[in-house]
Parts: sequence; C-alpha cells; structure tokens
Amino acid sequence: MDATAPVADLHLHTTASDGVLTIETLPAAARQAGVEWVAVTDHDIVHPELSAPVTVQDGIRVIRGIELRVDAGDLTVDLLGYGVDPTPELTAELERLQENRQQRGQRIIERVESRLDVDLDIEPRPGIGRPHIARAIADSPAPYDVDRAFAELIGDGDPCYVARSVTPFERGVELLSDAAVIVGLAHPFRYSDPDAALELATDLDAIEYDYPYERPVDTACLDQLREDHDLLVTGGSDAHDETLGRAGLDQSAFDRFRRRLEQSVSVPE
Repeated sequence: MDATAPVADLHLHTTASDGVLTIETLPAAARQAGVEWVAVTDHDIVHPELSAPVTVQDGIRVIRGIELRVDAGDLTVDLLGYGVDPTPELTAELERLQENRQQRGQRIIERVESRLDVDLDIEPRPGIGRPHIARAIADSPAPYDVDRAFAELIGDGDPCYVARSVTPFERGVELLSDAAVIVGLAHPFRYSDPDAALELATDLDAIEYDYPYERPVDTACLDQLREDHDLLVTGGSDAHDETLGRAGLDQSAFDRFRRRLEQSVSVPE
C-alpha cells in the first residue's frame, strides 16, 4: 500500500466509551490531522449523538461505527463495524454488554480502593472501561500512573482485574453483518496468535491494515489475504486521546472502502 498521508482515520474512540474526544471536538482534531473522514468506533456502543450511518460534523464526514469484542474460543478479538444502523438484536446485545461493563467497573473500583485504601472518585456508567479507572487511579493519592495501574493492578490477571462478558464470535459477526455495511477484523497483529486471528478474517468484509502496531507487521501476509479473499482494508489510529491520523487509509484505499459504503447508505456531500 502507498505510504502517503491518510485521508481517513477509521478507528477512534470518544467519551461514549474510553476516549476523550467528543462529537463537538472531533472535527477540529480531524482537521489538525489532515483527515477528511473519520469513523467513531467506540467499544460495545454506537455513539448516541450520531443520527445516521454517515453524517457531516462541522465539515468532517463521520461514519457511525463500533468496535465489538468477541470470543473466538482460544482467542478474543475485536470486530469493527462501519455504517451502522442498529437492529433491535444488536441494540439488545449492546445493552446487555453495557450493563455488564458497569457491574464489572464497580467490582474493579471496589478492589482497587480496598487494595490501595483510596477513594477513586469515579462512578460506573455506560461505556466505562479500564482506561477510565486507570486515569482515576493516576489522579488519586496512590503512587501509580496509568501505565503502572494497568501493569500492576487492573491488567489481565492482575489482582484487581475482573473479566467481562464477551459476545461469541459467530453471534457478533451475525449481529454486525445485519446492522453494518462493512465488518472487519481490528488490528490482527495485536493478538497473541496473529495467524489464528487472520484466519477469522477470511469470512469478513475487511481487515485493518494500517494501525500503529508495536510489533512487526507481515504486510506481505496481509496483502495475500486480502487478495485471496477479496477483502477491503481499513486503518486508523485507535485514538483514545485527541491525536488522529497516526494511521489510516490513503486516498486509493479509502476510495475502495467508500464505494462499498455508498452502495448501502447515503453519504452526504
């Protein structure tokens, strides 16, 4: 793929889940990054302030999306849905997941407060995730920053960790296929077994190609996979802060993505 500057950042998070951007601040962040299109892909929630699968917010085209965690047996992965028009079935599943998130958040908070003897000054709410709690720990009198909170307290297997409910892979694919125009696999090289994750992508519409990975990426493997299975590519910064454009799609790749999107939903000019 051409390594030119991205025109679309198709993976970001807002305050609806565990990011800091809002729909109001998103356009300025997009312009700062030089991207014309963004996709809001909050965890297990469709942003309630986006009124259609594609909208225009202060001159920036915003795709209504979602990042849904699913259980594939030996591997837990994330699916990205784009151009989402929620069905009753998807809405019901997301409500179930959000209720579980709140319950899980409460249990993690209680464990951290008991272990550190601090008041974290945070209440469970829809969309709460461990980054919220990590930031609350960093803001408390306890001697932890966000990274150390994850490394020693609330990361997987740590003393304050609590597992959460996850949708089965096949059910997640079914729900998103009925509600979204494009369903893809997020960041395949972030998982413990990338080969197994890539195998899951063969029955999807897309695979996330450009992403700020912290490990080497086998681009030849990705190229072969998308050619063999006629997959679109997606890409994005996975921003939980206000910095967009660290990764994304160049014009050529995004044109293919956009054409697929426009086959099913109205795209404002």
